[in-house]
Amino acid sequence: MIKQAIIPLAGLGTRLLPLTSVFAKELLPINGKPGLEYIINECIDAGIKEIIFIISKRKMMIKKYFYNDKFYNDLIKKKKDPRIIEEYKKILKYRKMIKFVYQNKPKGTGDAVLKTRKYIKDKYFLMLLPDDLIIKKNCSKSMIVSHKKYKASIMASMSVNKKTVSRWGIYKLYKKLNKRDSLINSVIEKPNIKDAPSNQAVIGRYILPKKIFSKLKNLRPSKGGEIHITDAIQLLIDNNEKFIAHNFSGKYLDCGSMDGYINSSKEIAKL
Repeated sequence: MIKQAIIPLAGLGTRLLPLTSVFAKELLPINGKPGLEYIINECIDAGIKEIIFIISKRKMMIKKYFYNDKFYNDLIKKKKDPRIIEEYKKILKYRKMIKFVYQNKPKGTGDAVLKTRKYIKDKYFLMLLPDDLIIKKNCSKSMIVSHKKYKASIMASMSVNKKTVSRWGIYKLYKKLNKRDSLINSVIEKPNIKDAPSNQAVIGRYILPKKIFSKLKNLRPSKGGEIHITDAIQLLIDNNEKFIAHNFSGKYLDCGSMDGYINSSKEIAKL
């Protein structure tokens, strides 16, 4: 069973500047609730028991969100408001599950994952990228079902408009296993339309093998001076490690840009 999840949260949030120069984008409210709570709830519903947050010193407000006991205790003494008491209980429940590790230099998702190495216990773990919200169906849960069936690493996949492939990591697939799962031959970062092997894009949910750490620690920075998780994944695929693209059935929301963030609130309000 997949029992651990990691969530990289140290990113600079440049698509939401100037707001993110002073505020952690993951705590911005989406329909009245911080975006990060939707991701935590997805993990809990999928059976995850421990979540590792990768933050930076710039993002300490994320840690404070879960460790603001004096504020809540003083407020509850004064007000005895049932809603505040329930919110505080929820935060305490989350806190029991969460560990924090630090990535103080923005060196990419691969580097962020590497920071969690000593905490990962089992053969496989889940990674969720918080800019990608998936509503209506639990994507992590359905990926875990595929993982149990095929005993393989799983990555979320979504059909995108062929004209937009240069914005995404794109899969080259070579064998359809069922209606939703296909074997991955390679992942190409942001190809031009002519070179794109498909219109199946990588979305921010991954079930990764523990052995990825041995690839990550030897990787040199590539595009943009960052260590990319897709480079380590490709090395594993080249070594005959099985990776499956899972075409999930929920609705994808990008809350990492201003337009996407506003739209995410509208879509969640409809639920």
